[in-house]
Amino acid sequence: MVLAKIEALLEKYDNGETTLQEEQQLKNYFSKETVAPSLEVYKPMFAYFSQTQQEQFTKDVPLEPKKTYSMYKWISVAAVTVLMLGIYFQTNKTQESKNYAGLSIEEKAIYDNTMLAFDILSKNFKKGEDNLKSLDLMSSSLNQGTENMAYLGEFSNTERKIFNNN
Repeated sequence: MVLAKIEALLEKYDNGETTLQEEQQLKNYFSKETVAPSLEVYKPMFAYFSQTQQEQFTKDVPLEPKKTYSMYKWISVAAVTVLMLGIYFQTNKTQESKNYAGLSIEEKAIYDNTMLAFDILSKNFKKGEDNLKSLDLMSSSLNQGTENMAYLGEFSNTERKIFNNN
């Protein structure tokens, strides 16, 4: 009777359906000296579980943070400082170029005319781009109309087949 009960518990244990009390019954049974010969293969497994349950973790866990964290903090501060200095000096350089520093009157006039020509050119490119968008819209509408005409042709063919018109 006891052997049948243990075998049923082992079947449940293998399927992962045992409760803690049933597992404790199995541990108690396999901790005995005498075990049924057909169940001898389970004895080392439950002996291992009993042994590992007694083990405790004895290694010290350091709770102090490592010093490398402060190093990363200072590296990030230095990187931000370098970035800000780069931005500051770059904006000063562009402002000096806007002031025409070191240019003669004739060179300033040539520069202004060139910038005016570039401005006119960019406006004309923008107009051309807008015209191309309108042309593209018209082209897509034309393609859609062509597809609709093809459907209409299919409708005519189907109508002829239905009414036997040649």
